[in-house]
Amino acid sequence: MKNAGRGPATRSRRKPEPSDDLGPVLDFLQLVWSVEHGFESRSKRMEKALGVTVSQRMVVRLLGRKPKTSAGALATLLRQHPSTLSGILQRLVLRGLVTREDDPNDRRRALFSLTRSGLELDKDKTASFEHAVRRVLRKVPDAKMKLAAEVLVLLASELGS
Repeated sequence: MKNAGRGPATRSRRKPEPSDDLGPVLDFLQLVWSVEHGFESRSKRMEKALGVTVSQRMVVRLLGRKPKTSAGALATLLRQHPSTLSGILQRLVLRGLVTREDDPNDRRRALFSLTRSGLELDKDKTASFEHAVRRVLRKVPDAKMKLAAEVLVLLASELGS
């Protein structure tokens, strides 16, 4: 949808602040929704700028650190079901960013690594979501990060991921 003559479009830089009168559950969900929206927006911008989504970028970053990794091991690292990763891995292989080879010790299993293009993408920090995360992490004390991580782990577990 275009801006319909209302002047130049600008991205809001407002801090998401929960409303005090909705109660703790809805206040928290407002923040979760705000993060999820930011994640999706960044993913779309990354896809335009780098050619990969945030989820695909995560897989590239992990394979950059752990080459020759199976889909199951990647799923464990990402706390996802392996079926969630199969489409992501297929798209990365088709784009020439990831290679798929049979595991020499177990031919039923495939191992994934980055190609040269994948290695270049792994180095590219432009428009990446991890840059935003890194900036936030620098501002938050370790003790608060541990508490935030605990809440996110509990929420992910409760939601079944």
